[in-house]
Amino acid sequence: MTPPTARPTRPPHRLRPLSLALVSEHASPLATLGGVDAGGQNVHVACLAGALADRGHHVTVYTRRDSGDLPVSSRLRPGVTVHHVPAGPAEPLPKDELLPHMREFSYYLMHHWQQTGTPDLVHSHFWMSGLASLAAARELGLPLLHTYHALGTVKRRHQGAADTSPPARIGCEREVGFGCDRVVATCRDEVTELAGMGLSEDKVDIVPCGVDTERFRPEGPVAERGTAHRHRLLQLGRLVPRKGAAVSIAALAHLPEAELLIAGGPAAGGLLDADLEVRRLRAIARGAGVLDRVRFVGAVPCDRVPALLRSADVVLCPADYEPFGIVPLEAMACGRPVVASAVGGQQDTVADRETGRLVPPGDVRALAAATAELLADDTVRREYGAAGRRRVTSRYAWSQVAAATERSYRSVLAGRLVGVGTTT
Repeated sequence: MTPPTARPTRPPHRLRPLSLALVSEHASPLATLGGVDAGGQNVHVACLAGALADRGHHVTVYTRRDSGDLPVSSRLRPGVTVHHVPAGPAEPLPKDELLPHMREFSYYLMHHWQQTGTPDLVHSHFWMSGLASLAAARELGLPLLHTYHALGTVKRRHQGAADTSPPARIGCEREVGFGCDRVVATCRDEVTELAGMGLSEDKVDIVPCGVDTERFRPEGPVAERGTAHRHRLLQLGRLVPRKGAAVSIAALAHLPEAELLIAGGPAAGGLLDADLEVRRLRAIARGAGVLDRVRFVGAVPCDRVPALLRSADVVLCPADYEPFGIVPLEAMACGRPVVASAVGGQQDTVADRETGRLVPPGDVRALAAATAELLADDTVRREYGAAGRRRVTSRYAWSQVAAATERSYRSVLAGRLVGVGTTT
């Protein structure tokens, strides 16, 4: 199943439509979600492309061809084409192994645009896309905006020796940041991190990620719940250590009336049972005496995610670090309170004691106490859920995100027309 796209709204436009190239080297909008390298960025690119098309623009998403069965291009939805770029073998590769193929990716973009016509503007997503786009944009004189989605400096700080990123990543990120026309950051914390890299705040616009407020809403089907436990907690997302599932499991020992569902990773069955992270987390649950109250449900199809969120009393997002974090938005859109670590974009999206709680990352007792406080009061949970829904619809609908992104595009284009604001 492919990531969802925003619903058509097609507002009237007075400005001419733009031809837009969105470059996302590893995160295809056509990918099946739930794998190690398939998550929020895939959704972001797919939904942003769709919402920009709804505003009348012509969007092509360029992503690496990772299968010999893929066509050169395919239609994602009206106004959006996905173009598969031959760069490296036509097979799945971990994103950390893609850097050697970015020169080929860049040459392809350059020659393709020379032959078929240049876009008005290029918007790259993730640092390797930025690297590939920067060379092509410079050669052809195209304006380039860049969204990092995650920063190597932050990953290295938190993961240390466990960071599998190429050693050149941080230097390349600086090159992209200084070389592009504008950086589109997703949260305030990212602006601070970019300043630490030497990038001026004047070169950065903040445009958050979005959520489909029609798919994710309080009304609708609810995933089945058993009667063995009074409360259900849910953690949803990629099954990697930095997402903090171990913290949720440890907190469960202080929440005796709750069960914890952990959704993500391989599909349920043999692959899930063999997953190293699942085995690690099960050992933690066994040691904490809560294994009978932890359930691993594996990868969840996109169309079942809203019902699963609606079945939870509280959604937990205790990541060690989180560049933005889509799950809090999806939970709030479904009217569910969130307990999240106060890191990255979650500091912007979750309003403490209004739509949920923010707690220090890695603090088991703080996570347990904040969750217990919500589980003890049905009225507060309802109020937080309603406030979360209002917050999402007023700030994070894809139509609003696309409009803000377009303002950044128009600003860069206007700057180029008067001969200012460019660094290429």
